[in-house]
Amino acid sequence: MSFCCGASMIGTKGTLKYIRTQIHNVPILFCPVCHRVEVHHLVESEYGILAEYAHGDGASEVDFHEYVDNRSQAELYENCVNNEDEDPMEVVRCQIDMSLDLLIVAKELKDNEWEEQLKKRLNTLSKRKAKLNDKKISKGAV
Repeated sequence: MSFCCGASMIGTKGTLKYIRTQIHNVPILFCPVCHRVEVHHLVESEYGILAEYAHGDGASEVDFHEYVDNRSQAELYENCVNNEDEDPMEVVRCQIDMSLDLLIVAKELKDNEWEEQLKKRLNTLSKRKAKLNDKKISKGAV
């Protein structure tokens, strides 16, 4: 599993900017708490090479999928707890459940710093869940 600030990262594809070149369909991992994005470790070297060549050629945009033999989605994201195809509310619920489980462990270990980090994460996830609920309610009212 890939983790960031203690939360499991979500596997997806996205557009990354390398200097002046936008590279589309890059396999990435996204943190739902702090919104950090990183290139998936299985394609980091391919991304680096493509980014350097595309920038060197002066390309403003390239599609990662066109230039790199992609691994299967299942292979890339097999160690991710969630992926972008899932219901956002379910992703947040899963993240909250995992954070609560970790909070129990942190309390048993008497790790106050970790507890505080987990409480901040839970606060962020709770706000995200509330926003998703508000969206759901407003869509239903229309």
